[in-house]
Amino acid sequence: MRQEWLARILVILLLAVAVSIPVVGWWQRSQGVVLHARMAETGGWTPENLTVQVGEPLHLRLTSDDVTHSFAIGQSDQPAVDVIPGEITEITLLFDRPGKYTFYCTRQCSLNHWRMRGTIEVTGSSTTTETIKLPLYVTLGLDIDAEHHADVIPAQKPSALRGALLNQSVPAIYLSREYYLAHTPLELWKALRGEPAFQPLTGQDVWDLVAWVWQSNTAPQELQVGQQLYSTNCAACHGEGGAGDGIFAYSALTPISLPSGEGQGVRVPPVNFTDPSHMLSASPAHLQGKIIRGGMGTGMPYWGPIFTEDQTWALVAYLWSFQFELEKKP
Repeated sequence: MRQEWLARILVILLLAVAVSIPVVGWWQRSQGVVLHARMAETGGWTPENLTVQVGEPLHLRLTSDDVTHSFAIGQSDQPAVDVIPGEITEITLLFDRPGKYTFYCTRQCSLNHWRMRGTIEVTGSSTTTETIKLPLYVTLGLDIDAEHHADVIPAQKPSALRGALLNQSVPAIYLSREYYLAHTPLELWKALRGEPAFQPLTGQDVWDLVAWVWQSNTAPQELQVGQQLYSTNCAACHGEGGAGDGIFAYSALTPISLPSGEGQGVRVPPVNFTDPSHMLSASPAHLQGKIIRGGMGTGMPYWGPIFTEDQTWALVAYLWSFQFELEKKP
């Protein structure tokens, strides 16, 4: 009899615990998750992995344990929120489809600032159907890690304005968005150089036409978005002028081991976007691939979870301004 009584009490306690766990979890979520920010070198975000259901509000209480940071959700229009030391900033997030979302800091808080990333795992079902779209470099089968160098470079920086003033009729096939995305400036230069109508032009004239074609595939607003993204996320390493000489350029150098017997190794600096040999032999799809996937061991972070597709193309468009004099439109 005594054993039966104890067993009943044990069952009741287990039921109470089972009921209280989701209640406590709901209460904690309703009060908000305290999310601490620290420089990446001392821990980054804590906690760095969160979980929430589709349609369930996620309340966050943001605070910094060292310097001022910011909190933003990748591929989202929601503006970044400052995270200030000693203060609590409350925000509420609501996700309408499942997936893994990346949150990150948008301030250059330290050398490894870009490592300040965390994830929000959103579970459940979505009412909308989404088609997975592969990056263009994958569709085209590009090897974005292969060495590439232009065997022809312009004598001076190509000008879209000079190209427009040449009043030459570039064949429609070379003006399409599809051609622009999939081909390098060097490939277009060689194609136009082989056209009978362009034989009287100098090599520099043809480069100016290439700049004009690239300008034709770039909207002024796109350049503005790209410039802002570059200044915020890329300039610290690549430099404001794109020469690979940003304030963190030296610290970002990545040692690359060479095969045994071939030296002590080399250090790879950030890419110099003003180098025509490198840039004129890369297509927009190639550059977008690097942005999305990162440099794979070179210190170049991956931005695929952070930028939307439109943002990646805007950033690519801005990178061409280091090679071409693009016409300033009102």
